[in-house]
Amino acid sequence: MMKEASNERIRLLDILRGFAIMGTLGTNIWLFAHLGNVDYLFTYAHNHWWASADVFIRYLVLFLVNGKLLGLLTILFGAGLELQYSRSLARKKRWPGPYLLTALFLLLEGLLHYTLVLEYDILMSYALTAVIVAWVVKRGDRAVKRTMWITGIFHGMLILLLFASSLGLYLSGESMPMNHALGTEALYGSGTWLEQMAFRLANFGFFRTEAVFVLPLNIFLFLTGVRLMRAGAFHPDERGREIRRRMLKLGLGAGIPLNLLLFVPGGVFDFPLRYLFAPVMAVGYIALLALLTERFSRWPIWPMLERTGKMALSCYVLQNALASVIFYGWGLGLGGETSSLMTAVIWLLICLTLVLFSGIWLRLFKQGPLEAARKTMTRRLSARERKHASQTISG
Repeated sequence: MMKEASNERIRLLDILRGFAIMGTLGTNIWLFAHLGNVDYLFTYAHNHWWASADVFIRYLVLFLVNGKLLGLLTILFGAGLELQYSRSLARKKRWPGPYLLTALFLLLEGLLHYTLVLEYDILMSYALTAVIVAWVVKRGDRAVKRTMWITGIFHGMLILLLFASSLGLYLSGESMPMNHALGTEALYGSGTWLEQMAFRLANFGFFRTEAVFVLPLNIFLFLTGVRLMRAGAFHPDERGREIRRRMLKLGLGAGIPLNLLLFVPGGVFDFPLRYLFAPVMAVGYIALLALLTERFSRWPIWPMLERTGKMALSCYVLQNALASVIFYGWGLGLGGETSSLMTAVIWLLICLTLVLFSGIWLRLFKQGPLEAARKTMTRRLSARERKHASQTISG
């Protein structure tokens, strides 16, 4: 395993964040390329993967990334929360305290990202999850385990109900009513940026349904990250390696067969694939990347991913902004015009842009722009809070 850059950061976490950020674009890129048509993330429509090489390429990319990298990113958020919690204990600071300001920034940034760029933003859901999990971890390991059982069982039962419903529709010969049919293809193909912003705000409740729906899953995965961090799964010692070996067996040994159900026609497994099986494979990705960084430590890709991971929030917003410019009508207008292969190529080109941007930026500054803004805001609000508390006590 590569040595840590400092006592404050675990390098593997930054590499994983960079990988996860680019992987989330591997899912979102289909939304941009098909002008907001969510059908292309699922298989209940366009499900004949053998029909052409073009369709197969889309299936292959979705098999590798859809839900997996989002699950990985969610686990990493939990690991980061545990790091901040342990540091607050070491410095004898109250918890959650200032961390709630971090969650507030994430909520506000997510709202701006939703309004200006992408209606399927995940940051607002992460912010709400962070607040809940921050209080859970404070109550100790027993509360963490109990909450994981409750949210895991609840989420699993919900997915089973949705699976049963989709199976019933399939057997009756009906199609799943998943496509929102709100006219996004026409709007994103020819509408202005201001019109698209107004559309997202007007349909805020509808588009935020998934952000609420995945809250139990997010809580479970955040706490998975917490427990992995506490167990030492991200550390470069023998205990960490042993944990990761078990993660590799579970994550890929079970995750790959389960996620191959993507290729079953009819879309029956769409919900379990994205919201149940994908996170299993995400656990395998963590272990696989850790193994590769150990065995091939000199590969130049690791510093690239590390820099991107250090600017994960900034790169997440930037990649979606770039995709908007490339595919939407007010930009280059390529939406609905690219093949699956070309869409995948554009995804890789945007990832290369993130690598170049983060490399140049971090040579000039210590943090990414949004990371620096978050740090500045939380510091100022914390200082005001301390000043107000001091005045209250003295008064």
